Order: sequence, then C-alpha cells, then structure tokens
Amino acid sequence: MRGFAEWLAKELGEVDIKAVEHTHIRAYMAVLYDRGLTKASVARALAAVRSWFKWLAKAGMVESNPAALVSTPKLPKHLPRVPSVEELARVLDGMAATSHSSAMKLRMNGAPNDEAGESAAWPERDRVIFELLYGCGIRNSELCGMDVESIRWSDDAVRVFGKGRKERLVPLGDAAAEAVRAYLPRREAKLVAAGKGKLVHDGPLLVNATARGACRLTTRSVGRIVKAIAMGRGLAADVHPHTLRHAFGTHMLEEGADLRAIQEMLGHERLSTTQRYTQLTVGQVQRVYDETHPRAR
Repeated sequence: MRGFAEWLAKELGEVDIKAVEHTHIRAYMAVLYDRGLTKASVARALAAVRSWFKWLAKAGMVESNPAALVSTPKLPKHLPRVPSVEELARVLDGMAATSHSSAMKLRMNGAPNDEAGESAAWPERDRVIFELLYGCGIRNSELCGMDVESIRWSDDAVRVFGKGRKERLVPLGDAAAEAVRAYLPRREAKLVAAGKGKLVHDGPLLVNATARGACRLTTRSVGRIVKAIAMGRGLAADVHPHTLRHAFGTHMLEEGADLRAIQEMLGHERLSTTQRYTQLTVGQVQRVYDETHPRAR
C-alpha cells in the first residue's frame, strides 16, 4: 500500500483519493511487472489495494471501489507433488513402530522428558496427527479444533467443523482408530499430572507436550511437527499438513473412488475445488492409455 501511495504521489501529484480510477490501478500493476514481479506478487499487491478501497467505500470516503473493476492476474496452475502411497505407508508404519516402542519404554521407565520439543516428545500423538490428516483428509484447523467427543466410535467416524463452521462426518479408518486408542491413555496421564483432569473426557483431542496453558495444540505446532517428521523419515522438505490432505484425495482417486464422494469427505462446496485437489499420476494416465487406446495394444 505504501508503494502504491508513493507511485500515486509521483505520477499524479497531490490527488484526491476519490479521483483514483481503475486505469490508475492497472497502470501501477504494469509498473510492478516492469520491476520483475511475478504474477503472484502482483496479484497480492492488487488484493491489498482492493481491500483498502473496499474499506474506504465502507467508511464513505469514496463512492465505489475502483479496484473491483481490475481483474486479478491469471496465475499458473502447478500440480503439487504428493508422496506416493508407498512413501506414506513407510512413514506411518515407522511411526506405529515408534509409538509401540515408546509405550513399552513408558511402562518400564516412566514418563519421558518433554523438553525435547513438540516434534520429538510424543510419538503417540504425532502418529495421530499423521493418521487423521492423511486417513481422514481433514484440514489442519479442523484437526486442531477436534475434541475427544469428536470421535464417534459407534459410527466409525470423526465429526469436524469446516469453513463457515459447517459440520460433517468423515469415516475413521482402522489405522487412525488404533492410533487414537494408543494415544488417549498418554493424553489422560499428562492432563491429570498437569491438574487438568476435567479435560480428559471433553477437552481438546490434541494437547501440547506439557499440557500447560490452553493446552490445545495449535496449527503452527502441527505444521512444525509434520515437517520435522516428514524430513526425518525421508519425505520431501515441502511436505506440510495440507500435503497430507491432498494425498488423501489423490490416492482415493487413484484407487477408483467417486469424485463426489471425495468432495463430501473433503468438505468442498464445489466439485471444481475437489478437482484441483486431486490429480492423476503419470502412472495412472499411462495405465488408462495402455488399456483403452486401440494403438496402444
């Protein structure tokens, strides 16, 4: 916004903000392109200008928002890389083994030292994070917002609140259910030790390693945990919680799941959104071609 204001002052002198038109904003975008900014950066600058004029219009300082007449630059669509089924299976199997080993050490030696940080202190909880993000395809915010009572054991499902607080039920797979059951006793012990026994049955599902403060695990902590474990177990450095959600949709599509069923589980309002979250792998495209094209036989 400061850059836009400086450009206006330089080009137009002392100008009344009411005199700014959409042509001025387009001219400023051209200047940004000349400076070498990418389309994404120019789109971000436009979003700031558009938001500012929207506020000015609400405050009665301008009659309308001239930036609303300026189209957002069409951004290139990149297919995000998702880990393969085999890669995630290896990671999750390794986490399950670590979780079982931790449980045995706990029974023999007592509670471990939690000073190692969120990403190393609690393998049972970290396994739950991966199993629910990948096994249920939920968002990071939906995961952190879950309470213990969000697990619907009788329905083999989890209840989550998506964007706009829209509620939906997502199937809970056997592996995720096993991970949650292994985690709950450790969670209860930590809460009781921290004097928060009242949260055992109706508090947040994911709590921080010390169970202090608000104790609900934050989305930022989940992001750090996912990234640390992914890198430590051989996945790409750019893996984050949303990568696991994307892998959920992609792998289900690969296995023949109906796109509308995936849409329902992901909580998308429009099918077009689900189509952006899912992608056909090169191997699947090649297989379809080999099986269906007359000249490939």
